[in-house]
Amino acid sequence: MSKDITLGILGSGQLGTELVRSAKKIGINKIIVLSDDKDGPAQNFCDEYIYSDYKNTSNLKKFINKIDICTYEFENLPLEILNTINQSKKVYPNPNCLRIAQNRALEKSFANKLGIKSTEWQNIKSAEELKKNTHLLPGILKTNTMGYDGKGQHRINTIEDIDEKFNFSKGYILEKFVDLKQEISVAATRYKDGKISVYEPSENKHENGILRHSVIPANIDEKIFKRSQEVVKLISENLDYVGTLCVEFLITKTGELLYNEQSCRPHNSFWNSVNSHNISQFEGHIRAVCGLDFIDNKKISNSDMYNILGFEILEYRKKTFKKNEFFYDYQKKEPREGRKMGHITILKD
Repeated sequence: MSKDITLGILGSGQLGTELVRSAKKIGINKIIVLSDDKDGPAQNFCDEYIYSDYKNTSNLKKFINKIDICTYEFENLPLEILNTINQSKKVYPNPNCLRIAQNRALEKSFANKLGIKSTEWQNIKSAEELKKNTHLLPGILKTNTMGYDGKGQHRINTIEDIDEKFNFSKGYILEKFVDLKQEISVAATRYKDGKISVYEPSENKHENGILRHSVIPANIDEKIFKRSQEVVKLISENLDYVGTLCVEFLITKTGELLYNEQSCRPHNSFWNSVNSHNISQFEGHIRAVCGLDFIDNKKISNSDMYNILGFEILEYRKKTFKKNEFFYDYQKKEPREGRKMGHITILKD
């Protein structure tokens, strides 16, 4: 496909902003962003910004009529919106990918059916069901939908921790805790012709459920390295995925690799790739969804990425940085505790 197209992007946060910047770098003719955030930073880089509720029929129709292809930067979108757009203009990744990614039980079931091992888990729809699954305690109770950065999660150590006031109408899954050694993620970009560019694993450290630090290369053995990449390939192929996908894994102290969750978009743990690779996860995503030629990723440098949270951004805005340090300010107007406000990537060699 030619670069002379109009690309539509749903969402205007830091990931959407970098998708716009990457599309501009590649030479995509026009980028239109539809977002329900009037302060979304992507508006500072795109050609046209439509501020609207996603379910506003009139504005959605205007967006659809203006674009050739659509993609999105986050999972908390109304699925029916993607289905509506996909009826007349192709959406990548396809809406089925979002349907699965939006629901933890669907994610786990999808992976398990492919023979991918995860933590032990169970659907929970009531306090009674929770009490029947105490073999999964200690564990973590997670809302099936709308949970990210540690939101919608409750640690349950014993039956005494079960709160009858939980709103079980939301739907939960209970995951058994594992003897955790470390966490990694693997990103891959799959093109329309099925060619896949897989990044090497990133090792991740979290604080209060929020990603804090990512390192490439991950401190893992060759077996886990290869298996984690194989799993991402398997998932992307079975989803008929187009774009960049990221899968998060847990590694136990006995060396077992366990599927945790997947993101059908570029992921915060691979921001490093903007500086540490010949082609970033964002550039790869744009190339794939726009039908451009395949380019495999190559690592230029090992790297560290540190997320900047909340009011920390105010100090970073005053700093000066070395040649191997790359500071990214997401230009969000309101710092809040735990909110991702920027990051710094440090190249190691």
